Amino acid sequence: MKHPKEIAMPSAQSDRFVHDRLPPAEQWPALRFDRPELQLPAQVNAVQALFERAFAAGHAERPLFRSDERTLSYAQAQAEVNRIANVLTVELGLVPGNRVLLRGGNSVAMALAWLGTVQAGLVAVASMPLLRAKELGAIIAKAQPSVALCDVKLQGELKAALAADPHASGIPLLAFNTGGADAPPHSLEAMAQRQSERGTPCPAAHTDIALLAFTSGTTGTPKAAVHTHGDVLAACETWPRHVLRATPDDIVVGSPPLAFTFGLGGLLVFPMWAGASVYFPSIPYTPEAMVQLIGRVGATICYTAPTFYRQMAAFAQQHGIGHLRLSVSAGEGLPDATRQLWKDATGLEMLDGIGATEMFHIFISSPPEAVRRGAIGQVVPGYEARVVDDDGQPLPLGEVGKLAVIGPTGCKYLDDPRQANYVKNGWNYPGDAFRQDADGYFFYQARTDDMIITAGYNVAGPEVEAALLQHPAVAECGVVGKPDEQRGQIVMAYVVLKPGEAADASQVKALQDHVKHNMAPYKYPREVVFVTQLPRTETGKLQRFALRQQATQTS
Repeated sequence: MKHPKEIAMPSAQSDRFVHDRLPPAEQWPALRFDRPELQLPAQVNAVQALFERAFAAGHAERPLFRSDERTLSYAQAQAEVNRIANVLTVELGLVPGNRVLLRGGNSVAMALAWLGTVQAGLVAVASMPLLRAKELGAIIAKAQPSVALCDVKLQGELKAALAADPHASGIPLLAFNTGGADAPPHSLEAMAQRQSERGTPCPAAHTDIALLAFTSGTTGTPKAAVHTHGDVLAACETWPRHVLRATPDDIVVGSPPLAFTFGLGGLLVFPMWAGASVYFPSIPYTPEAMVQLIGRVGATICYTAPTFYRQMAAFAQQHGIGHLRLSVSAGEGLPDATRQLWKDATGLEMLDGIGATEMFHIFISSPPEAVRRGAIGQVVPGYEARVVDDDGQPLPLGEVGKLAVIGPTGCKYLDDPRQANYVKNGWNYPGDAFRQDADGYFFYQARTDDMIITAGYNVAGPEVEAALLQHPAVAECGVVGKPDEQRGQIVMAYVVLKPGEAADASQVKALQDHVKHNMAPYKYPREVVFVTQLPRTETGKLQRFALRQQATQTS
């Protein structure tokens, strides 16, 4: 095991913004590379390595990206990636280490933009397509991007965010998905077509930064998890190699956004590592549309959240699932009832897993043939996991405690004091409570913080509280997760109204609409309970645990 700062590697990133804001040495996670497949070279550009792996295996002319409009082979995709990298470095003059904000849904254009950014030695900062201007503004302030690449249909909120920040108002915004040959001259596509399809990938060090992945903390302030080129490739050599085991013949579909590391791995990086292809639909997914797409395009691997699988089950039984062979569930706890419902409808055993944005991807999971009912799975080769007490000491098998993980990836927050909460003595603490059985299977119990995980989305209770408190009718509020069979949890708000305000159904709708208008819509409280007071400590602190207990009792 070596501390990453003990490994001397020349960095290609002249912009040291991220490097200079990494945690102090004593707060770094210990990284382990003690398997043969994890012996990565000191100098490696993740995107270059993925393309070279595909070409070495003879996949240059095999399809990488598919959509209703076009199909790109690995060779064609690399040419487009080279063009985009040239736009960023040659035409815009960006230097390695500059940040590039990416905003878009899942599409071929979004995937190419991410690959072009990282190949150029720049730092990809992908943002969720549902985020509002205020939320985007927090990401912009934290990451300080040099340029923004945005799907043409999603420019409104981003333009508002850039305009609201005097330090960001001059950031160039290049739109993509603007119409191919008819694209406006200042769009990313048009600018890329003026560039050479040849390019030289930035000679990145293993420890150079590839991406910032934003996740909401319990305070609602965004945290940026930093991942290197080495992290991306090490992640490929763990869960994909040992558990997923995709092949070049696989066609992958799924709903997780590329802005999530779950989606980035499952729908871009891991298929490339396997020489497989990805299908990006041109319309948003519905459960029925997902099932129909699986059959229409011959998809063999599907990624989505348990909530979606539950809704898909009836349609899968009705339409069939074609050639689907792997259904991957992650992003929230998988209820056993959902696993069995899907298995009854399709004959497939769900591939479950738990990962973290901070760790890049899944670190506990078992392949379908090794599933144990009620368990998420066993630790993925390359990682070690323990159930520990508050002092970090391993607990006896069967006892519930905190999950601690160590492996080839680990948490490195950008300039954030919460690093000390996540990494302790080199171990990562994702914030989950687990128990472990004698065979090494891990059983999820609950979150250990105030994060609400609803239908695969992470929602910070205090962030929703802040939005509700902006409504003129609200005096006080507390937001927690309520157990829900369909979504895992739902966002539930306990609200104290100001005198004279009506506690009725129209007020509930008004508060819900207010949150939807000011935040990503999935964060709105699906249940609102009006109360006369909130439980607080003697010093006035809100006791969310008491609200969680109330929410559990009413579920």
